Formats: sequence, structure tokens, C-alpha cells
Amino acid sequence: MENKSADVLVLGAGIVGLSLALKLQERGRDVVLLDRGPAGAATSFGNAGLIERSTVFPYTFPRDFKTLFAYALGRRTAAHYHWRALPSLLPWMWRYWQHSSPALYPQAVAGALPLIEHSWREHQPLINAAGAQDLVNDRGWIKIFRTPESAQQVLAMAEQSRAYGVPAIALSPSELLTLEPALKTGCLGGVHYPDARQIQDPQGLSSAYLRLFEQRGGRYLCGDARSLQTERHAWSVQTAAGPVSAAHAVLALGPWGEDMVRQLGYRLALGRKRGYHMHFQAAALSLKHTIVDTDNGYAIAPMRQGLRLTTGAEFALRDAPVTPVQLQRIEPLARGLTELGGRADAKPWLGSRPCTPDMLPLLGPAPAHPGLWFSFGHAHHGLTQAASSGRLLAELICGEQPYIDPAPYRVQRLA
Repeated sequence: MENKSADVLVLGAGIVGLSLALKLQERGRDVVLLDRGPAGAATSFGNAGLIERSTVFPYTFPRDFKTLFAYALGRRTAAHYHWRALPSLLPWMWRYWQHSSPALYPQAVAGALPLIEHSWREHQPLINAAGAQDLVNDRGWIKIFRTPESAQQVLAMAEQSRAYGVPAIALSPSELLTLEPALKTGCLGGVHYPDARQIQDPQGLSSAYLRLFEQRGGRYLCGDARSLQTERHAWSVQTAAGPVSAAHAVLALGPWGEDMVRQLGYRLALGRKRGYHMHFQAAALSLKHTIVDTDNGYAIAPMRQGLRLTTGAEFALRDAPVTPVQLQRIEPLARGLTELGGRADAKPWLGSRPCTPDMLPLLGPAPAHPGLWFSFGHAHHGLTQAASSGRLLAELICGEQPYIDPAPYRVQRLA
């Protein structure tokens, strides 16, 4: 490699790192993107594919003891715990529980709102430039409910969403079946969120963003982010093509970001939620919308690979053995909801989501390391917030006036 320097090193080629790299290129920066494997092949590979302009409420930690007791006894499919992991997760979970309180939760909503509001507006030009329009399903998604209790919760959240300007259409059982005829039952009804897009191949989108990045002159190199070090007011990293240095380096490492910040001496209250998915062969009459089953904590999303059945959260160590308990429990429930063919994957996919206790990502400069920046902790909303958070951080790195207030995402709040 002739040029062994760049303006910015972006460490991590998931959808967050890719989006940031493209936003930096738009500002004339020479960017090197580094990862150990293919772009978008880790955490960014497995999700329901939603760019959720419609979801302005971050996922809270349950606060009523009835729900907590049910989870502890394994009676709810939405969550699963590895008991051995709890001692290391408890500090984060305790603060997560606190930030889910009525007193603190409004701060999470206010912080998430700007990134959510601008999510599609920032993704759309990248998708168009990358020629990936064929991956976009613009039908929105549907949240169904099966019990009067969940109906009350879902409809109340829909009403709250409308207060933020989000379209939310309540559906009777017959209206639900008319809108989505592939469902076997209308349950007690649902809510349609039409103002959302679904990417029908999330890794395909990552690959399209990478091609665009390289077409614009960006360099994608294989290397280990753990080789990062600072020297002479610059940051350098070892790659398969040799060492590369830059004035700025960004940690966009998803659930591996915690390892790096610890290596650098930071002690942040971070956690993770693991999740699984399995693809099934689609039937002749198949889903057109992503369906979220509120009562049972799973989603079914139409993908190019078939129907993707995704689980709720598993609280475990990031690298613990695979335990697809939730998939085994929700598959019969999903088969009762819509027609699922045979399993299309040899084994379940497992990924880990990086989470902060206040449900907001870490976006900004590292407090004790000039030229180092953080961009991780997006939890369930990495795909949604990737482009909007990428623009914000690109503006900060380039010394521009940020288009939204960066204060809610500053690193110091968790230090």
C-alpha cells in the first residue's frame, strides 16, 4: 500500500462504521475502514431489518415485580438469562433499571428522538447512491396483540407515538387480516406503523455501502483493532497491508467496543443483549410486513433468504456458548401465526448488541485521548441510527456545527 496514512481510521465495518465512513467521505476526508472479517457479517447481519422512524421509545427494563418474577422463572419468551453471567451484568442492569424509571426515562426518549427522526433522511441518500433501492420494503411493520392487557399497552404506545408525529393505525382483527392476509389469525388486533422501512437483506445493505465507500476512494483493510496505539499525536493500527496512521480514530466496534475502552483505561457501565434468528422457507402466500408479536417477544420479517424469525433478548456473556432456548419456544407460536416452511439455515444465528444503561449510544470524543472517538452502544437500533449518528460524529470530527445536540451521547456521562 503506497499511502500508509489517512485522515480517519474507522475501526469496525458494521453498519455503524460503514455509515460513518460514508459521511466522512462526503466531507472530503480520506478514510481507512478496518475489520477482521467481511463488512456487516457480525452484529449487523442479524436483525429484523427495520429502519424505525416510527419507534421513538427505547426498550426499557421491566420495573413491575410480576414481570420480573416471570422472567426469572423463565415463563416469558421475550427474555432469557444465563445465571452465571448475572454477577458481571448486574452493575449495568441496575443502572438500566434506574434509567427505565418514570423520572429518568423521558431523558432517554428525548435523546433518542433526534437520531430516530433523521434516520431515514440520512440513510436514503446513501441507499440511492449505493444502488440498493431494491432492498427496501416500504410497507412498514405491524405490532399484534393477543390479550386485553397487551392491547391496552400497544394502543397506549400508539397514542403516545402520534403525539410525536408518528403515524400509528389501530387495526381490528378483520382489518389486520385484510392488510396482512398471510396471517392465520387476527388475534385481538394490531397497530400498523407505515412510516418505517425494512431492509430485506441487512448484510446486502452493508455490502452495498462498502462498494460505495470503495468507489469513492475509501480503503477497506483487514486488521485487528486491538493493535491500535497512539504515537506523535496520531493513531496507528496494524493491517494486512502494513501499518496505517491517522490523526483521528473511531471505535465503531459494537459489542467489542467495551473490550477496547477497558484496554484504554475507561470503566463504563456497559452491557449486552444477545439475540438469535433462523430463516424459514416462505410459503406461496407469505408475509409482506414485519410482524412483532407483543405477547411473546419475537418478530417475523420477510427477507430475501426467506422468513426470518428473531428472538427477544438473551442476557449472557458475549462469547458464551449458543443456547437457542427462545427460538425453540417461539417457533411453534410463529407457526400458529403464519405459514413457515422448513428451516433454511443449518444452525441458528447468534449476535450480541452493545447496550448502555440510559439506552443512548456513545457518540463523541474519548475524554482522555485526543483524536480518539467512540461510536457504539446503539443496542437494538444500530441499523436505524447508523446514518443519523454517522452524520453527527462526522460533523464533530470535522469541526462542523452539529446538526443535532451531541450532549445526550457524550462519553463522560457513563464514566
